[in-house]
Amino acid sequence: MNTETITVKVTIQKPVQKVWKCWNTPADIENWNAASDDWHTTNAKNNLQVEGVFSYRMEAKDGSFGFDCNGVYSKVITNELIEYTMADGRKASVVFTNNDRTTDIIETFETESENSIELQRNGWQAILDNFKKYVEQN
Repeated sequence: MNTETITVKVTIQKPVQKVWKCWNTPADIENWNAASDDWHTTNAKNNLQVEGVFSYRMEAKDGSFGFDCNGVYSKVITNELIEYTMADGRKASVVFTNNDRTTDIIETFETESENSIELQRNGWQAILDNFKKYVEQN
């Protein structure tokens, strides 16, 4: 198992309660969980609790490719921390830092071996940037 990790981060101009809700509500996830405008999440399920399962179906809008992103939560502290293990065994964490009117998100994940480190970093950062845009507009 590859144990190299990547960290991406963003500051969102909304309080942590709003950020947490948008991060974890399936209807919201379907609106922001994409790295580019030609991709989208067509279905999201989220059981946010220890040993709860999440499942997101991500697809190219032209129908040329799609994949499922699945995992199991190992730690959940409301408005502060989510830790999970993806279906392929990689671990990830998301830290939410409340700064009153803003929220910092720091997301760390173990890399996979199919794509370059740069591609993975850029993809995860793009999803995080898309999340910021979504939350700040809603």
